[in-house]
Amino acid sequence: MDINHGKEKIAAGQVALGIELGSTRIKAVLVTDDFQTVASGDFNWENKLVNKIWTYPVDEIWQGVQASYKEMADSVQSTFGIPLTKIGSIGISAMMHGYMPFDKDGNLLVPFRTWRNNITEQAADELTKLFDFNIPQRWSIAHLYQAILNQEDHVKDIDYITSLAGYVTWKLSGEKVLGIGDASGVFPIDDKTQTYSQEMIDKFNQLKTVRQYIWNLSDILPKIKKAGEVAGKLTAKGAQLLDPSGKLEAGSLMAPPEGDAGTGMVSTNAVRKRTGNISAGTSAFSMVVLDQPMNSVHRDIDMVTTPDGAPVAMVHTNNCSSDINAWVGLFNEFAKEIGVDLKPNDLYGALFNSTKRAESDAGDLLSYGYLSGENITKMPAGRPMFVRTPDSKFNLPNFMKAHLYSAFAPLKIGNDILANEEHIKADVFIAQGGLFKTPKIGQQVLADSLNTPITVMSNAGEGGPWGMAVLGLYTLAKANDNETESLADFLDKRVFVDPQSTTVNPEADGVKGCNEFIDKYKKALNVELAAVNSIE
Repeated sequence: MDINHGKEKIAAGQVALGIELGSTRIKAVLVTDDFQTVASGDFNWENKLVNKIWTYPVDEIWQGVQASYKEMADSVQSTFGIPLTKIGSIGISAMMHGYMPFDKDGNLLVPFRTWRNNITEQAADELTKLFDFNIPQRWSIAHLYQAILNQEDHVKDIDYITSLAGYVTWKLSGEKVLGIGDASGVFPIDDKTQTYSQEMIDKFNQLKTVRQYIWNLSDILPKIKKAGEVAGKLTAKGAQLLDPSGKLEAGSLMAPPEGDAGTGMVSTNAVRKRTGNISAGTSAFSMVVLDQPMNSVHRDIDMVTTPDGAPVAMVHTNNCSSDINAWVGLFNEFAKEIGVDLKPNDLYGALFNSTKRAESDAGDLLSYGYLSGENITKMPAGRPMFVRTPDSKFNLPNFMKAHLYSAFAPLKIGNDILANEEHIKADVFIAQGGLFKTPKIGQQVLADSLNTPITVMSNAGEGGPWGMAVLGLYTLAKANDNETESLADFLDKRVFVDPQSTTVNPEADGVKGCNEFIDKYKKALNVELAAVNSIE
């Protein structure tokens, strides 16, 4: 970007800030109103298993938000020579689902229970039957009902429940709101009314175990906002919380807070009907915007929405790249032992590129990269495991190919249901995530796994927070210019006018090899389950 151009935009406040609290990183991205990134900052963090609950401390949430903002603001100062004082719009995104209940004084009643927990099976099963609608274990309503079934004392004191993105937005703006996409991971959405299903709320409130509480479910859920609507303004207290240096002025428009699935759809321009996107990181998910209703309720298919409320079929897996990252870390330790210092991109590149010499079925090697339980394969807890037979073709190319297949295996199993049983496929799948930073390797494995073309855009590794900033700019445009374009048209006509991307098609040998791998993977799941049970 031209320095003077960027300086003018920043000085005039013609910028949007997107902050995304992901599973391993909190990132802040500042984007001008012509959709160019001018500065960014990040903060690495890790969830912790505390009393068998995956969680993040509240203090660390704010430490990470402030650190990523500061690094971004410092970059503005050093690059453009001016302080960051005015931001036109701000949007907060975060990992979806989970459970954050608060009392009437705004105190968090139990530690944040993240999407990664598989502790709500009874509640999820009972609610799915009650609603005739799939309720995944990750969803906030499943966590709430499980707490009720467990007779947890805190439930009687609940005044408000929200998601992580909703919590941060609340503290910055004072508004208890959620974007409709994030809200669809809290409680089911009625496609016609574009709000929570009143029929399902009534069924929930009438449950004998629920009637004992003085609160009504409708009263403790966040209010829903759609993309482009104003979700409040940054308060003076919120500005101080975000920027303790005191330079940031209050008054920024707040975009409706969204989940990382919603920002993934925006950053890949996949909000129109029959478009699809895939995000691959600590977890993975694929989403297809539907042009027809589903025929059946599937426990492996979530029904959520785009940020503007269109119905979406989502396959969500709890595990994806974490085990690969652990193995790459081990190889990095070995490299250092022999005096070789490799940059991460070079190390990943070398290991991923070795798969070009791999057998199509990964040489009869198997990997289960389960750091946590996996709903798709009904695995109650995590236990990463690598398996081979005495006559497996055990070499580096096959080893890495097996781990890439494994990273996408639950995603493939879920998408096979969508394609084979519901006959729903996207016209295009656009993928993003760190696994695609090495050109074409992960992209080709995914194309072979799903037997469909996969497109990767140039922003594949950094899509989420940028997508949230774009939603902020959409809010700003609608507020200032009486913008009437739909979100899909806004993205097509303004944001993705000339996108840089690459597309790979599935290869017959790769599709055959992946299917052979998956057949063995499914047959050996009992071995993984035995390993999980041996922990107890």
